[in-house]
Amino acid sequence: MLLLKQMIILFLLMATGYILKKINIISPAGEKTMSGIVVNIANPALVLSAAINPESTIAGRELLVTMLLALAVYFVLLILAFLFPRIIRVPAPSRGAYSVMMVFSNIGFMGFPLLSAMYGPEALLYASPFMIIYNILIYTYAIALMDRGHKWDLKYTLSRIFNVGVIACILTIVLYLARLPVPEVIETTIGHMSALTAPLSMMVIGASMSNMHIRELLTDAGLIVFCIAKLLIIPVIGVFCIKSLGFSPMMTGVCLIMLGTPVGSMTAMIAGQADSPDYPLVARGVALSTVLSVATLPAVFMITGI
Repeated sequence: MLLLKQMIILFLLMATGYILKKINIISPAGEKTMSGIVVNIANPALVLSAAINPESTIAGRELLVTMLLALAVYFVLLILAFLFPRIIRVPAPSRGAYSVMMVFSNIGFMGFPLLSAMYGPEALLYASPFMIIYNILIYTYAIALMDRGHKWDLKYTLSRIFNVGVIACILTIVLYLARLPVPEVIETTIGHMSALTAPLSMMVIGASMSNMHIRELLTDAGLIVFCIAKLLIIPVIGVFCIKSLGFSPMMTGVCLIMLGTPVGSMTAMIAGQADSPDYPLVARGVALSTVLSVATLPAVFMITGI
């Protein structure tokens, strides 16, 4: 019930963004500004709030285990990303787009706010390793697939990998392990900034969907099959496997959110920046999976019994 309540809240926030964009209260420039606030200020603050939460009690060994689990999860996703487009017979030119959509979920805009609401700031410590690996892959693997004509540049790639979000994740782990004291005024300020994450991120997602045609989304059979696999089949199988290994309910819940959230909006940004002919496909994947996740995430939680 708690997850369903949170998903309804997020859906209403998305709907608000959609309506505001439709009636031109949110302009394209305003949408970009809101996205920048979330990426560079609110979401990093949300991550940092986990390190300064006095109730967080995670041992260093648990964080190491979490990092190893995150590596294993992404390793499996990369294998699935290679196999799945071929299994459903996606045309060769579009396989890269489907592979990228398979690997990268919306863990920043949707996953982190959900984890914070459901489990508290402590869960974000478990999620930080996922974000670090996510960013390394999206600026290497994703760019390589979406921008076939791009000349790989180590300096550029490193500058993108070590962005504000990743730095916040690393700083969160360091602050937590070192148990460094944080002045109350800083703690309160970070808390206020982190509170912006859920409403602004969901409104940005809703605004970005305002130019989509619902009919076009619901008639793309390949994309629908993909969404069923990504949002239902893979999270359910993944959670049962993780539960069988004896991980805690919170760690299992973190993995479920990491696996079960919709296609990440960053995939569309990468495709657009690369002028990829598959940009419309990726944008539709983000939109359709986001709408369906309102129903699929609670369903996965009920099926897996978390």
